[in-house]
Amino acid sequence: MKKTFLFLLLLIGIAVFFVLNLLLGTVRIPMADVLRILTGRGDDMEIWYNIVWSSRVPQALTATMAGAGLAVSGLQMQTVFRNPLAGPSVLGISNGASLGVAFVVLMSGSLGGVALSRLGYMGDVAMSLGAIVGAMAVMLLILYVSRRIKGDVTLLIIGVMIGYLANAVIGVLKFFSNEEDIKAYVVWGLGSFSRVSGDQMVLFVVLMVLLLPLSMLLVKPMNLLLLGDDYAQNLGLNVQYQRMLVIASSGVLVAIVTAYCGPIMFIGLAVPHLARSLFRTSDHRLLMPGTACVGAILALVCNLIARMPGFEGALPVNSVTALVGAPVIAYVLFRRKGQY
Repeated sequence: MKKTFLFLLLLIGIAVFFVLNLLLGTVRIPMADVLRILTGRGDDMEIWYNIVWSSRVPQALTATMAGAGLAVSGLQMQTVFRNPLAGPSVLGISNGASLGVAFVVLMSGSLGGVALSRLGYMGDVAMSLGAIVGAMAVMLLILYVSRRIKGDVTLLIIGVMIGYLANAVIGVLKFFSNEEDIKAYVVWGLGSFSRVSGDQMVLFVVLMVLLLPLSMLLVKPMNLLLLGDDYAQNLGLNVQYQRMLVIASSGVLVAIVTAYCGPIMFIGLAVPHLARSLFRTSDHRLLMPGTACVGAILALVCNLIARMPGFEGALPVNSVTALVGAPVIAYVLFRRKGQY
């Protein structure tokens, strides 16, 4: 009963912060007018209509789905590696996405003579495709390596090394790129929920709506993996195969979110710990949906802070997520003292 009430509170929290994301911003729009616009009766308020439907609704939907996806991905990584500081970027998948974008953005001006940032919608599509290709390439490499080795620590080290290699290549590309391309890449790397709109937003939401329920199918194997490889194998679990499935699920979620929103930090690392503190359980039947809900709320809160009234434009989302996530990680380090 207590857990049901907690889930109800989380769902109400998502609804409340979703509505606040529609109401608050540089331009304040009264709630009654927002409701009129959402129900199609506010056509006479063209400016507010465009702000709500073209900016705030896509941002709120993107933040909700991205936060849930990154949180679930972080929980999967922490379960597979039994490490409280494992996150969505731990295997270098985010770095792979960044490398893909770097090739598309930083080489476009050098080879084609036209900065990708000037191409508008086509430039955004090219960056998203580059991020997906880069992330998927690294994920396939990680899955191949995971079939060859059994040690989780070794796999983590390989992931870190892939991240360093990707950053080294990005550094070389920056050195030979022009200033406008470098600026476009740096802006992408700051992360934003406002980059997704129109058909891109619809595709992103559809992908996440499909992927998140599929990740919930891995609840039982994840519960068994917590018991240790030997015990799980004695219970009939194909440990190596299930571990690959969980890594693949986490990698695809990270790849899609990074492609559309840029590398969003700390949500995937901090939210699973917040969910564990709320539910006080390690049962993934509760933790998976709970983590998704907490991730959605935290992303909506961060998006709200990033474009608080009084700011011109919007703050980088990563600056806000770091303010929230870093204290949580510090708390985990001091509280657990190396034990998980």
